[in-house]
Amino acid sequence: MATRGLALLVLGLCATAVGATGSACLDSAKTELEALYCKVVSEGQGAGLPSPTDFKRNDPAVQALLLRRPAARLGLDVPEVNGTSTTPAPVQAEPAAAEPAERPDPARQLSGCRLEGQRINCPQRRFELAMNQPNSNLATGVLGPDNRLGLTPFAGNRSDEEAVRRYLSDAYDRYIPKMVEIGLGANTMSFTAFHHAFHTTEDAGVDFARRMEQTFSLLKQDKKTLAVKARYHDNLPQDLSLCEVINADIIVCDDVGTNWVFVAPSR
Repeated sequence: MATRGLALLVLGLCATAVGATGSACLDSAKTELEALYCKVVSEGQGAGLPSPTDFKRNDPAVQALLLRRPAARLGLDVPEVNGTSTTPAPVQAEPAAAEPAERPDPARQLSGCRLEGQRINCPQRRFELAMNQPNSNLATGVLGPDNRLGLTPFAGNRSDEEAVRRYLSDAYDRYIPKMVEIGLGANTMSFTAFHHAFHTTEDAGVDFARRMEQTFSLLKQDKKTLAVKARYHDNLPQDLSLCEVINADIIVCDDVGTNWVFVAPSR
C-alpha cells in the first residue's frame, strides 16, 4: 500500500480520460476537436488526456496541442485552430507541445541509435531504462531540503502558444533529471501530462512552478520513509520515434499514457 500511495502522488497532477467512450461522448461533442477527442479515447489512446469535462474547459489551441500525439498514433488529422474556425492540418510526427522550435530534430539527435528492449544503443554510448532506486543508491543530500526542483515561474502570456511551449520544454528538461536524481525515474509524467498540469494549475490561480516545488518536496519526504517498486508495469516503448533527448545523459520515450526514462550508466 505504501508503494501505491507514492506512485499516485507522483501522477496526481494529471487527469485521465475516463468515461468518454461510446456514442454519448460523440453526441455531446460540439466542435471538431471535441469529436476527435472522443475518437482518440474510443480507440484506446486517451491515457494521459484530461477528462471530457476538463478537455472542454481548455481553449481550442490547447485542445489541439493535447490531441496531436495520440491522434498521430492513429493516423488522424488534428484541425488547425485559426481564430474561431478550424481547418484540417497534417499531424506532425512529433507534437509541437513537446518540442521547442530551437531544439534539434529528435530523429537527427537519435540517428544511429537502436531501441532494444530496456536499452537504447547509440554509436558512442548506451542508455539503460531508469528504475526507481532505493535510498541507499542515491547521492548524499538529494532528499534534503536544499535540493530543489527550481522551476522558474511562467511570466508570459498563456495565450502565446510559442512562449508556453518554450517554457514547458525547459521546465520538463529540468523536471526529468531531478526525478531521476531522487530515485523516481520510473514515476515521471509524460510531456502531455506535464503540459496539462501546467494549464490546470494556472487555471486554478496557482503558480505552476510553486505547485511543482511543493510536490517535489512531498516526494522527497515520502521517499525517505516509503518503499518504492523498481517499476509499476512491464510495458516498454515500441519505437524510437516515441523518444527524444533531454540532455547528454537522458532520453525520454512516451506514448502519452506511459513514460520511460533511459539514462546513460556513467551518470
